[in-house]
Amino acid sequence: MSDARPAADSLAGRLAEVTGQVSDAARDAGRDPGGITTIVVTKFHPASLVEQLAALGVRDVGENRHQEAQAKAAELAALDLRWHFVGQLQSKKARQARAYAAAIHSVDRAALVDALRSDETSVDCFVQVNLTDDAGRGGVAPDALEALVEHVLETPGLRLRGLMAVAPLGEPARPAFARVRAMSELVQKLEPSARDLSMGMSHDFRDAIMEGATHLRIGTAITGNRPVAG
Repeated sequence: MSDARPAADSLAGRLAEVTGQVSDAARDAGRDPGGITTIVVTKFHPASLVEQLAALGVRDVGENRHQEAQAKAAELAALDLRWHFVGQLQSKKARQARAYAAAIHSVDRAALVDALRSDETSVDCFVQVNLTDDAGRGGVAPDALEALVEHVLETPGLRLRGLMAVAPLGEPARPAFARVRAMSELVQKLEPSARDLSMGMSHDFRDAIMEGATHLRIGTAITGNRPVAG
């Protein structure tokens, strides 16, 4: 019999490898792998790669840049995809982003919440927490989290799913993710259904799963190295 497994260095092979690692980590954490959504981040990759991912069964796709996300979502509108906006979003682009995004993972300030307001439709959102002292990294400061969450909950058209975070560079990821998990307990006192945690990327998703991540944002481990931005 021939070996039907995909080549390890192929898109299908990388996807299978990451899927297996996610399942292993979930089991090690005593969790159901089915409760974890892997979002494949396709930043700088062409729409054709997203088509290949869709053919392999991927449905959740993430983008960091609005213009790129908008163009891909329009080009691939016939596919059954859920687009996740995971980068920093300008308030002036908010209404355009919610037109194609199933979820916005980077809500980090009151002005963006106001710009995302809608009396017609709802969009899922995550409040991003900044785990560093660098305000330019994106995310709300932990001491301002409660006020921003309350603002989200008061704003029509936003469905709060939970928190999002990026582990700081140069320090262990798991303790950082544990801090997010603790902040999530505060959020759930305000909105019990906001239990989700969007955290974990190609290099640290196992640590994120061990601390309760429900949404992983994985790029290069699946897609391979990114093309140079145009």
